[in-house]
Amino acid sequence: MWIDEQLAETYERVGVRAGLLESVAGIKARRWWPEDVTFDEAAARAGAVALEQAGVAPSEVDLLISTSVCKHHLEPSVACAVHNRLGLPATCMNFDLGNACLGFINAMTIASSLIESGQVKVVLIVDGEGSRQPQTQTIKRLQGPDTTLTDVFDQFASLTLGSGAAAMVMGGPRIGSHQFLGGVTRAATKYHDLCVGDLDEMRTDTAALLESGLSLAEMTFNDALAEGWEWNDCDTYILHQVSAVHTNKLCELLSIDKTRVPLTYPDFGNIGPAAVPYTLSASADRLDVGDHVLLMGIGSGLNCSVAELIW
Repeated sequence: MWIDEQLAETYERVGVRAGLLESVAGIKARRWWPEDVTFDEAAARAGAVALEQAGVAPSEVDLLISTSVCKHHLEPSVACAVHNRLGLPATCMNFDLGNACLGFINAMTIASSLIESGQVKVVLIVDGEGSRQPQTQTIKRLQGPDTTLTDVFDQFASLTLGSGAAAMVMGGPRIGSHQFLGGVTRAATKYHDLCVGDLDEMRTDTAALLESGLSLAEMTFNDALAEGWEWNDCDTYILHQVSAVHTNKLCELLSIDKTRVPLTYPDFGNIGPAAVPYTLSASADRLDVGDHVLLMGIGSGLNCSVAELIW
């Protein structure tokens, strides 16, 4: 693995074995965009494909929501760049929605509410992520002669990231479309400092983040069951794609049948908010009309959302 080759001297010095990403996280590969492709361009490409497949013209889009974690700058929004690339009309409201890896599911919830209230008819949600910069900067730091074992583990999560993009068109009921039923969200913001990052560096207390994230997921799931949601026997569970450890423990904790959980992290890594919609799209061939599909995301902060679709 290329990352192992880049960090071979560091691993040897601090006593870490090669192949850590695959043996611990279950990640075999990740992707980078070509150097001349930006994450917002990738988001726009995904948006164009989604519009074409939905049979929706750019002129029909009332709202564009970008959920990209990656940002070139604080302002203007990523949504502005995507809006421009797609040639969306001046009447199309556009903004960024940032909530770490949970942003896309949050955007689906907001879009659904706006559609049901009659304020908009068609919403395009996009996400594009690029992991080249954070990973090259992380590797460069870890190659330093003063790097410690603690440094390696604090920045380990950065090495699991992947580049990717996804988009979704949401609108009112129509023949052949899928139904978004809504869901439940819970917060545990006392853990907001467990994973902090920007495009150059991300430091994570991996063990504490896993433990607190699982606890929040369990609370969210159990609260949903208490509210009347019937999620114990869904046909497919689309979980946020973090690692083998995270997925296995989450399935065990919530009694989810792992054969109903499609995986994309082994070949694409953690692609942030794009992970859930990307995995949903990649799983389309295994879904039948009427299937109940559960989406679950956990975002640094911590926040957790679980939402249901009828395929």
